[in-house]
Amino acid sequence: MSKLSWLRPSNLHVSDMRSINSSKGADFFGNALVSRAKRATLLRFYCQDGTRRQGLRPDDPNGTAELPSSFEGGAVAVPSAEREKHVPFSAQLQACNSPTDVLDLISQEPITVKRVSHSLTQIWKTTKYMSEEQRRYERQLMFEHPTFNQLCQQVMLSAPRMNKADIAFSLLAMVKLGVPQHSRVIQTLLRAVQENLNDFDEKALSVLANCLEDMESSKNVDALRQGLRLLVEDRVPGIQSVTVLQQLIRCVGKDAPLSLKRKLQKKALSMVDQFNVPNAQYMVTTLAAADLSFKPLLDICSRMIAEDVHNIPYYRLVNVLKACKELSYRDLHLLSALTEYLTSTFDMWNNKKLVLFLLLFYELGYRPEALLDKFLERLIQDPNSLTLKDVLSVLKICSQLNHVPQQHKQEFLESMTQVFESYLLKMSATDLLRGVHYLCILGHFPVASLERLLQRETLDELLAQDRRMLRANQRKLHYVDLCLRLDRPSLPEHLTLPPVTTDLSFPGQVVNQRIVNIIQRIVGDGIVQEGVLLEKTYFINCVATLPQKRPDLHSPSDGEGLSPEPCRRLAVVRAPSSSFCFGTSHPRGWVVLMMRHLRALGYSPVLVPAHKFDSLSEEESVEALRNLVFAEEEDSAMNAEQGSDQKN
Repeated sequence: MSKLSWLRPSNLHVSDMRSINSSKGADFFGNALVSRAKRATLLRFYCQDGTRRQGLRPDDPNGTAELPSSFEGGAVAVPSAEREKHVPFSAQLQACNSPTDVLDLISQEPITVKRVSHSLTQIWKTTKYMSEEQRRYERQLMFEHPTFNQLCQQVMLSAPRMNKADIAFSLLAMVKLGVPQHSRVIQTLLRAVQENLNDFDEKALSVLANCLEDMESSKNVDALRQGLRLLVEDRVPGIQSVTVLQQLIRCVGKDAPLSLKRKLQKKALSMVDQFNVPNAQYMVTTLAAADLSFKPLLDICSRMIAEDVHNIPYYRLVNVLKACKELSYRDLHLLSALTEYLTSTFDMWNNKKLVLFLLLFYELGYRPEALLDKFLERLIQDPNSLTLKDVLSVLKICSQLNHVPQQHKQEFLESMTQVFESYLLKMSATDLLRGVHYLCILGHFPVASLERLLQRETLDELLAQDRRMLRANQRKLHYVDLCLRLDRPSLPEHLTLPPVTTDLSFPGQVVNQRIVNIIQRIVGDGIVQEGVLLEKTYFINCVATLPQKRPDLHSPSDGEGLSPEPCRRLAVVRAPSSSFCFGTSHPRGWVVLMMRHLRALGYSPVLVPAHKFDSLSEEESVEALRNLVFAEEEDSAMNAEQGSDQKN
């Protein structure tokens, strides 16, 4: 099959752009589109057999030179076979199921200006719901079909005479079909759009915006985008369709002026009474595409989605969660409704879909407790159904959200380790490090995985990555080393991490002076040390050294001698809201790991939730910290008493 080369790049470009003057109806671009250089080289079109057909010269914009006689009168007058003349062309077109069906029909019918756009649109529609492999095959057949070359020529001839909607739809179909953006047929349509942009109605603007969203940056496209932004800003008050507004918001993009974004978001907010549930879903993803985090509008859309979550397809729910992540937007009502829906319909979801949902929940910092419990119970019963990618995802979710099945914790960790180690000989060093890192955070230390990880060749491979991956690997190795040294698991002596040159560069932390002052008031004569960094990792707001027992609990009797009490070290940690799962006081994995290691280092950790503490008055703050400090002390004393009782 010969390779087609049926369209050459065009050198047309926009050299000038004038501002819009809507009141006078002036052409936005006028005659600004000119050819950069006039060359005598023909624009050639080739058939499947490789024979050259007549073409268009770049210096012949009207397409009158060397055209086949079949193009006279603005139609391809291809001799037709016997056909059913009583069937309208539109009905025959709708019956076509592939691009070649449409092209075969065109070869038997005269192609008028109106039929050009309809034919291109039908070609695109027939490929929309095909698989990717089938779509590639059909497009190859389409590009090599002789009639497609004729259709491209007719598009260039007809563009100046098309109405505004047909120009927009023709350009959209060509772009969606994968026609090279710099080809002459695309550039001819762009020129027609530029010359008629001021006269585009809402529908045509919406189609154009959809098209530009998929086009690469170039002089013509960038100029057209800028012109569309100016036109949209002028027409925002008159937009009546929610769908059109959403498409225009997507088109203006992330780098649109802030003033235009504000106009669009206010317009969208004024039209919320017209929203249906699909509009609400699409608005969330649209705002993400434009990097427009407008909470009042997002709240309304989230409420509508939450109320009808059971009627929304899987892929749309996924897109909504992805958009929320991009916008750093979280709504507890929406997340709770989605969790309840997934939990109540649990049996209809396979592991792949559930893992994807749970990963999105994790990225939003949300812990769907009931759903996680059900999913982990399923995995304990059938762990071998997971791929390596799924196992790593599950371990990541559980370690970072600090969630394991409380009644079956050891059984769950052992089953996950068994599946993980079944891929031990196949997995990369990076995947091995990820899995071991997650298991160490959960307090589980698989011997076989650690043995392979701590081999010199594995470590050398991990430290031979590019700069970004190297830093990530160094951090994970550092935490694995901390867990092996501080948790002191029962492992063979040779399983120790050799010295690794690390450049962690943890960001500098600032001491919260308010907390320090209150702690000084509480502990009295105790020694308070500010800003302590332990193990080059854990930043402590302040460390307070004080007697083990509170002085006002009781005094020794007259006959008792005073025995020195061991000192107690409080490690006061101010934890930001990101240290807790969204909407709860449940600490996340790295905070739990820090608390565990502080205890191993001999400290009594006091975790101060910043999102609660910062909003308290001075008196409330003192009382809250006092309760935290002495609650920890009483817990330590109770643990000591229980240990003493067990010894006796």
